[in-house]
Amino acid sequence: MKKYIGSKFDDFLEEEGLLEEAESIAAKRVFVFQLEKEMKKQKVDKSTFAQRLQTSRSAVNRILDPECPSTLKTFGKAARALGKNLKISLV
Repeated sequence: MKKYIGSKFDDFLEEEGLLEEAESIAAKRVFVFQLEKEMKKQKVDKSTFAQRLQTSRSAVNRILDPECPSTLKTFGKAARALGKNLKISLV
């Protein structure tokens, strides 16, 4: 006997043309969570983070906003500003 009835949620999102956007937002949420966790661990506030990135605090707010798109270049720069490396993989 099947435990679940119907299709997978990913199938629904795919049919509605929303899967790619949902996955992109989810990936950025994870990255932002990791950045904020590392900032807290290192006791780095947004102003200090902005200085390390040589950018404005409003740009940092955009980086830390899961809904706002960012480039891989920006992700890499943000990681390096905290002494970390960006690792990307295909799964």
